[in-house]
Amino acid sequence: MTDTSVPAAPGPTDRNIPRGKRGALRWWVLAFLFAFLAFMLAPIFLALNNAIKTATDYATNGPLALPQSFTVEGLLGFWSYVDFTSKIWNSLLLSAAVALFGVILSLLNAYAIGVGRIRGGRATLVILLLGIMIPQESLVYPLYYLAKSSGLYDSLWAPIIIFTVLQSAFGTYLLSAVMTTFPHEILEAARVDGANRWQILWYVVTPILRPTLAVLATFFFIWTWNEFLIPLVLLVSNANQTVSVAMGALSGQYVSQPTITAAAALLGITPTIIFFLIFQRTLTKGVVVGAVK
Repeated sequence: MTDTSVPAAPGPTDRNIPRGKRGALRWWVLAFLFAFLAFMLAPIFLALNNAIKTATDYATNGPLALPQSFTVEGLLGFWSYVDFTSKIWNSLLLSAAVALFGVILSLLNAYAIGVGRIRGGRATLVILLLGIMIPQESLVYPLYYLAKSSGLYDSLWAPIIIFTVLQSAFGTYLLSAVMTTFPHEILEAARVDGANRWQILWYVVTPILRPTLAVLATFFFIWTWNEFLIPLVLLVSNANQTVSVAMGALSGQYVSQPTITAAAALLGITPTIIFFLIFQRTLTKGVVVGAVK
């Protein structure tokens, strides 16, 4: 019997594109990526360029010109002006605590919703999503009142608790979506072996989700580091302020020092860049593992 089926038309794959056009397309894509990279690095370059200038050099040649002389007076001036060492420590403590507690709270909530299948789980996720969409400006007054009434005003514990709850809303939504598709065969095998719910969570679910949890902790750390409004309202003393609040201290009616402002911007973004470079492999691994799953 002869085969009378009609062969399928070739799809738009790379093999159907001429080699010359493929090479030109790759060069265009590479040029676009380089342009995008230059656009993203331009603010960092401007901050570095103006942070090492003298005030006279900045006033004479402007912000876009390369420095005619090298100085670290702006960096040292900002560091001593705001006591930047204590600000870095406060930001590190705040961001690390929120990353740790936020991941733990998100994991427990998502385990109850995604694996435990508690009643009202979907309604809880909807409420959490609504909480994510509420602007922080509308939450400042009630959070300020709660901090004052609970005795946590001007204490790092106030923003730690607040950001842990706020960040865990997104974390719960993300992890619950992952746990909903978690293989039930693995969970049933653990139950057959006599594992209880806590043992299933810590010895079965958590090791598999470890890359995703690492990505979530990295996001929580960077997001908390960049927070400005709530720390500005709740942390009024100079000893408890964070890096973002210290950078805002240079903005005022009678403060106009462009080189010190550029130094503040450079010192403010440097820790997050270092943190991102350190955990870059963790982020890539977590995204790839999540895509494979």
